[in-house]
Amino acid sequence: MKWNGVQSDESIEGVSKLIKKNGIEIVDLKFNDLPGLWQHFSIPSSELTGIDDPVTSIWGEGIGFDGSSIRGFQQIQESDMILLPDAETVVVDPICEVPTASIICDVYDPITKQPYSRDPRYIAKKAEKYLAESGIADTSFWGPEYEFFLFNDIRFGQTVNQGFYFIDSVEGEWNSGKEENPNLGYKPRFKEGYFPVPPHDSMQDIRSRIILNMIKAGLDIEVHHHEVATAGQAEIDMRFDSLVRMADKCMMYKYIVKNMAKKAGMVATFMPKPLFGDNGSGMHTHQSLWKGGKNIFFDAKGYAMISQMAKHYIGGLLTHANALMAFCAPSTNSYKRLVPGYEAPVNLVYSMRNRSAAVRIPMYSENPKTKRIEFRPPDPACNPYLSFSAMLMAGLDGVKRKIDPGEPFEKNTYEVSGAESKKIPTVPGSLDAAIDALEEDHKFLLQGGVFTKDVIDVWIDYKRTEMDKVRLRPHPYEFHLYFDI
Repeated sequence: MKWNGVQSDESIEGVSKLIKKNGIEIVDLKFNDLPGLWQHFSIPSSELTGIDDPVTSIWGEGIGFDGSSIRGFQQIQESDMILLPDAETVVVDPICEVPTASIICDVYDPITKQPYSRDPRYIAKKAEKYLAESGIADTSFWGPEYEFFLFNDIRFGQTVNQGFYFIDSVEGEWNSGKEENPNLGYKPRFKEGYFPVPPHDSMQDIRSRIILNMIKAGLDIEVHHHEVATAGQAEIDMRFDSLVRMADKCMMYKYIVKNMAKKAGMVATFMPKPLFGDNGSGMHTHQSLWKGGKNIFFDAKGYAMISQMAKHYIGGLLTHANALMAFCAPSTNSYKRLVPGYEAPVNLVYSMRNRSAAVRIPMYSENPKTKRIEFRPPDPACNPYLSFSAMLMAGLDGVKRKIDPGEPFEKNTYEVSGAESKKIPTVPGSLDAAIDALEEDHKFLLQGGVFTKDVIDVWIDYKRTEMDKVRLRPHPYEFHLYFDI
């Protein structure tokens, strides 16, 4: 039996040319664990020289690793797994000092020779295949807006007798009175970090250095800027791409941000809510469906110039939103951001231009190619392969079942109160509730075998264990509230 992931000679030759042209000495093989962190190991570039016989080289045979040491993967008694490099993903690594090529790999089972069901990238590939076979569209495009923080110091710890975290930033408003010898001021006030020029925005140059390395790695960058929060909140936006390709780019994006921050003596975090009292970091996700080169979400005569199909897609997102949050907002910390009444996209309604709605329809242009919908609750703690796939499956379920999203909600949902506010459904208030929702509502994810039952079960078990770890530990603020009882 042969692997069904054998590369073409042309693709492998392209890797060989890149290695020779750039004097590559090391090849770094990267793959995704289930929660969404890149894993890797490196080999000498000479190990990829089996061009004359790709079937018996790493390109055909793969390279083994211990799957029991990867989160969400195998048990110890079934640990042997195989990585097959995807030649189409090769780039010169923009971080390493030693000339290094980076290649993303797919995970295979060495016994069955089949793709591994819990490989997030394989799930995303199946989602794209399911879309094409549905006849609804042939391509989906994705444009996530990653937000993150760049801090100057982070300390945290948890033992049996203590638990704490400490964050610091030269930009933090809390340092306006600090003796910095000298303190030069220009600390962005809480919720006033959007869009002041330097010197208020002290992160201009590091963001510019970050995006230049992103461009070298093949990421199409549209814009970078300071975000709303004090203390170095940032946003860098990529041009849209197809599902798997965009998820690949998301992983490279995080890799570059974290490493460039470290080189600058800083630390980057994609944690959704690291600061109390200021804005958290989201990952608003723009999406659209295309068929035969045409954007089928566009209709010049429709509400906000979207088609009836786009409305049904929205209906699917809103109907399955509670379950989606298990993948799109997958941390306990996510629900420190998704709190009603605090300018968070918790209200499950749709509207044009309205950033208080869970689904916004951007109105910047009348160009049919730019028409898309934006799902705002996701955050950057998610695994992009899984979250994009889950959103696509929810939207397609809406299209197939013609789910009506109801009338658009044009008011500022943050200012609605009383009986009217109680009628507006919201996303779950905790990871517990989101996981419970996923347990009850996941049939739409199983369509076409995109997600499999073992993936759903492992995800639910993993997250419940994660929640217990938080639930069992006293919270520092509980001492403020209860110590003197």
